[in-house]
Amino acid sequence: MMITLLKGKLHQARVTHCELEYEGSCAIDTHLLQAAGMLPFEQIQIYNIDNGERFTTYAIEAEPGSGVVSVNGAAAHKAAVGHRVIICAYAQLDAAEASRFMPNLVYLGPGNAITRTGHEIPVQAA
Repeated sequence: MMITLLKGKLHQARVTHCELEYEGSCAIDTHLLQAAGMLPFEQIQIYNIDNGERFTTYAIEAEPGSGVVSVNGAAAHKAAVGHRVIICAYAQLDAAEASRFMPNLVYLGPGNAITRTGHEIPVQAA
């Protein structure tokens, strides 16, 4: 049996560009992609905190160290510059791999700078 788990997450990224006429995808600062363990052309899910939109696209590289998160093509209708988004990639693992797998969690602050990283999300209190 294969289990789909969170592989990597960029939490509270700020959209820096929306390029409707660009050839699809989401351009992400290469350093951020690497920190989250995401690859160019990998399928990603984007969850827009500010308007509730959820959509699928793929990642492409933006200039390293730029802080760029650009939502492009048709997806540009689902976000606006300044919106807060969560960008996730998932992996399918067998049960044995899944039992020991830990995702790359990257938390972002102003300018999409990395404020912290981790591999676990605390248990939510009641």
